[in-house]
Amino acid sequence: MEPILAAAGAGHAVAFYAMAALAVASAVLMMTQRNPVACVLWLVVCFVGLAGLFVTLEAYFLAVIQVLVYAGAIMVLFLFVIMLLNLRPEDLKAVALPRIPLVGVVAALLLLAAVVTVISASRPYFGMSVAGILAEVGPTKDSVRDIGLPLFRDWLLPFEATSILLLAAIVGAVALTKRKV
Repeated sequence: MEPILAAAGAGHAVAFYAMAALAVASAVLMMTQRNPVACVLWLVVCFVGLAGLFVTLEAYFLAVIQVLVYAGAIMVLFLFVIMLLNLRPEDLKAVALPRIPLVGVVAALLLLAAVVTVISASRPYFGMSVAGILAEVGPTKDSVRDIGLPLFRDWLLPFEATSILLLAAIVGAVALTKRKV
């Protein structure tokens, strides 16, 4: 990231680090809240910070998609699930987590291996702007097609891993708040 920020100037570097700090701080605040609605609202702030990071990297389309899809649609889904559960304050007591079964440990290790593989495979692209990556991947006309093709051709695994993580978060929220009958 440093070559991009050095070429862009001090203003972009300040904006980049400010958006990164906002994203990290709001993510920490999201994880420390006990109220699920407050968690969702802090997650929205985190997504807006990530959209700001995309803007500083001159990836305007990704910034708009980040706000529309994640801060908009996904957060509405999370709020719908939270409201559907109809949680009372007494239901928000500390939950004792059961022991992690062997299958969960193996799945976590496999996911970690997949993340390390994807990061090591994308190492040549570190420090490049989105436009530089698209120029190296193929011809660019700054169209949605030019972003979509590499996304689904070269970056399908991280894209699908993100969707699985979102699904696991929803299932986990439902499982943690399930009332005993």
